Amino acid sequence: MGVLVVAIGVSALAVLLVLAAWRNDHTIDSDRGVATAEVLSAGARRSAISFVTPDGVNHNPKLGVLYPTKLTVGQRIDVEYAKSDPELVRVAGRDARVALVPAGSVIVVTWLLALPVLWWVRRRTRPLS
Repeated sequence: MGVLVVAIGVSALAVLLVLAAWRNDHTIDSDRGVATAEVLSAGARRSAISFVTPDGVNHNPKLGVLYPTKLTVGQRIDVEYAKSDPELVRVAGRDARVALVPAGSVIVVTWLLALPVLWWVRRRTRPLS
Protein backbone atom coordinates (compact mmCIF):
# COMPACT_ATOMS: atom_id res chain seq x y z
CA MET A 1 0.00 0.00 0.00
CA GLY A 2 2.84 2.40 0.83
CA VAL A 3 4.45 1.86 -2.58
CA LEU A 4 1.17 2.79 -4.28
CA VAL A 5 0.82 5.95 -2.19
CA VAL A 6 4.40 7.01 -2.99
CA ALA A 7 3.97 6.34 -6.73
CA ILE A 8 0.72 8.30 -6.85
CA GLY A 9 2.29 11.11 -4.81
CA VAL A 10 5.36 11.38 -7.06
CA SER A 11 3.15 11.33 -10.16
CA ALA A 12 0.89 14.02 -8.72
CA LEU A 13 3.89 16.22 -7.89
CA ALA A 14 5.21 15.88 -11.45
CA VAL A 15 1.81 16.92 -12.84
CA LEU A 16 1.68 19.85 -10.39
CA LEU A 17 5.12 20.95 -11.57
CA VAL A 18 3.89 21.17 -15.17
CA LEU A 19 0.69 22.97 -14.08
CA ALA A 20 2.74 25.49 -12.07
CA ALA A 21 4.99 26.13 -15.07
CA TRP A 22 1.91 26.67 -17.24
CA ARG A 23 0.48 29.10 -14.65
CA ASN A 24 3.75 31.06 -14.58
CA ASP A 25 3.75 31.21 -18.38
CA HIS A 26 0.16 32.45 -18.37
CA THR A 27 1.07 35.18 -15.88
CA ILE A 28 4.02 36.28 -18.01
CA ASP A 29 2.04 36.15 -21.27
CA SER A 30 -0.81 38.24 -19.86
CA ASP A 31 1.53 41.09 -18.83
CA ARG A 32 4.72 40.51 -20.83
CA GLY A 33 7.80 42.64 -20.80
CA VAL A 34 10.98 41.82 -22.69
CA ALA A 35 14.59 42.58 -21.89
CA THR A 36 18.13 41.40 -22.47
CA ALA A 37 19.71 39.74 -19.45
CA GLU A 38 23.19 38.68 -18.48
CA VAL A 39 23.67 35.19 -17.05
CA LEU A 40 25.50 35.55 -13.71
CA SER A 41 25.60 31.86 -12.80
CA ALA A 42 24.44 28.84 -14.76
CA GLY A 43 23.21 25.46 -13.63
CA ALA A 44 20.92 22.71 -14.86
CA ARG A 45 18.15 23.65 -12.42
CA ARG A 46 18.86 27.27 -11.54
CA SER A 47 20.60 30.12 -13.29
CA ALA A 48 20.96 33.62 -11.89
CA ILE A 49 20.46 36.56 -14.23
CA SER A 50 20.43 40.32 -14.14
CA PHE A 51 18.36 42.56 -16.41
CA VAL A 52 17.15 46.13 -16.58
CA THR A 53 13.51 47.02 -17.21
CA PRO A 54 12.56 50.03 -19.38
CA ASP A 55 12.06 52.12 -16.22
CA GLY A 56 15.80 51.73 -15.49
CA VAL A 57 15.44 49.33 -12.56
CA ASN A 58 17.95 46.49 -12.35
CA HIS A 59 16.41 43.11 -11.46
CA ASN A 60 18.12 40.04 -10.07
CA PRO A 61 15.31 37.48 -9.55
CA LYS A 62 15.92 35.59 -6.30
CA LEU A 63 14.72 32.30 -7.79
CA GLY A 64 16.61 32.79 -11.04
CA VAL A 65 15.19 32.37 -14.52
CA LEU A 66 12.65 29.76 -15.60
CA TYR A 67 13.80 27.09 -18.09
CA PRO A 68 17.56 27.71 -17.54
CA THR A 69 19.04 24.79 -19.47
CA LYS A 70 22.08 25.31 -21.69
CA LEU A 71 22.99 28.77 -20.40
CA THR A 72 26.57 29.85 -19.75
CA VAL A 73 28.00 32.46 -17.43
CA GLY A 74 28.40 35.81 -19.18
CA GLN A 75 25.95 34.95 -21.93
CA ARG A 76 23.45 37.63 -22.91
CA ILE A 77 19.96 36.25 -23.43
CA ASP A 78 16.53 37.62 -24.23
CA VAL A 79 14.05 37.17 -21.41
CA GLU A 80 10.33 37.66 -20.96
CA TYR A 81 8.98 38.74 -17.58
CA ALA A 82 5.72 39.70 -15.95
CA LYS A 83 5.65 43.51 -15.79
CA SER A 84 3.58 43.25 -12.62
CA ASP A 85 6.22 40.95 -11.06
CA PRO A 86 9.69 41.21 -12.66
CA GLU A 87 10.85 38.41 -10.34
CA LEU A 88 8.87 36.06 -12.60
CA VAL A 89 11.09 35.74 -15.67
CA ARG A 90 11.77 33.08 -18.30
CA VAL A 91 14.20 32.60 -21.15
CA ALA A 92 12.49 34.00 -24.26
CA GLY A 93 11.10 31.35 -26.56
CA ARG A 94 10.82 28.70 -23.85
CA ASP A 95 7.66 27.70 -22.06
CA ALA A 96 6.05 24.93 -19.99
CA ARG A 97 6.54 22.43 -22.80
CA VAL A 98 10.16 22.24 -21.61
CA ALA A 99 8.87 20.64 -18.39
CA LEU A 100 6.82 17.93 -20.12
CA VAL A 101 9.66 15.51 -20.91
CA PRO A 102 11.29 15.61 -17.44
CA ALA A 103 7.92 15.34 -15.67
CA GLY A 104 6.79 12.55 -17.98
CA SER A 105 10.08 10.73 -17.45
CA VAL A 106 9.67 10.93 -13.67
CA ILE A 107 6.16 9.48 -13.94
CA VAL A 108 7.22 6.65 -16.26
CA VAL A 109 10.25 5.68 -14.16
CA THR A 110 8.19 5.86 -10.96
CA TRP A 111 5.62 3.42 -12.31
CA LEU A 112 8.27 1.18 -13.92
CA LEU A 113 9.72 0.77 -10.43
CA ALA A 114 6.43 0.66 -8.53
CA LEU A 115 4.49 -1.86 -10.65
CA PRO A 116 6.89 -4.80 -10.17
CA VAL A 117 7.07 -4.06 -6.44
CA LEU A 118 3.27 -3.92 -6.22
CA TRP A 119 3.02 -7.19 -8.16
CA TRP A 120 5.57 -8.82 -5.86
CA VAL A 121 3.83 -7.58 -2.68
CA ARG A 122 0.44 -8.72 -3.94
CA ARG A 123 1.82 -12.13 -4.84
CA ARG A 124 3.40 -12.55 -1.39
CA THR A 125 0.29 -11.48 0.50
CA ARG A 126 -2.16 -13.60 -1.54
CA PRO A 127 -3.63 -16.39 0.61
CA LEU A 128 -2.61 -19.89 -0.36
CA SER A 129 -5.40 -22.06 -1.78
